[in-house]
Amino acid sequence: MQPTATVLVYSDDSNTREQVRLATGRRPAPDVPVVEFVECATPGAVVKELDRGGIDVCVLDGEAVPMGGMGVCRQIKDEIFDCPPVLLLIGRPQDAWLATWSRAESAVTLPVEPVEFAAALASLLRERAALNA
Repeated sequence: MQPTATVLVYSDDSNTREQVRLATGRRPAPDVPVVEFVECATPGAVVKELDRGGIDVCVLDGEAVPMGGMGVCRQIKDEIFDCPPVLLLIGRPQDAWLATWSRAESAVTLPVEPVEFAAALASLLRERAALNA
């Protein structure tokens, strides 16, 4: 059986979650595992899924309402032991400094550009796999 990677996607917007799924496809790069998604529409659901375990990477929408992905990222980095790496979706390139403040490992701009997104996600999956090896 082929190994899989579990990616948590947080956004209150189902279209944004769909953009992430479509940009990823079955796998974001040939050298990373097939991806399974866990979708969350609320910050509480994100924390619940992370507490459950098994998440390899989080993709958080910085434009989500009522709590943006940057705030969620900062919270989970403080509260979740061995928090998975975070790829933050930001509204403008100028918001990259806020992604750094939130302690996200990577950030890409919205709308999701498939090649850029897949490359960023694949990089985080590789790093996570190397840490777990």
